[in-house]
Amino acid sequence: MTNAPQSPVDWGDVPDPSAVGRPHREFDGWKLLRIVVCTVGLLSLATWGYFAWPFPMPGILFMIGAPAFAAVVWYLFRSPASPIETDVVGKTIVEVALVIAAGACWLSIGHPVVGLVFVLVAALSGVVQFRKETR
Repeated sequence: MTNAPQSPVDWGDVPDPSAVGRPHREFDGWKLLRIVVCTVGLLSLATWGYFAWPFPMPGILFMIGAPAFAAVVWYLFRSPASPIETDVVGKTIVEVALVIAAGACWLSIGHPVVGLVFVLVAALSGVVQFRKETR
């Protein structure tokens, strides 16, 4: 009961009445960039499966299988809710491998500039995330 009489010493524990019931969320641009990088990485792997392999059978397998494999590896070893506890070095190794794989996809289908830009943006995002995790 927050409207009960209290001494002046207890006022620090009483929440602001205007903030009760409303979640306070701040916009985090780095988190948004992180989501965009992960999405573009998965789409890069799917694009590679489409352009690098003949379409009917192996193309569909690689279009679906490569991003699915990358998502499972990311979930198991890198995600915040991963079931396998991994130290910072292991998480970094997994993330670097996935970023290089997505960048190499663009290189292999003939777009090295897109791959280089993706790797640079993903590296920036990864360094910022690493710094947040190790504070």
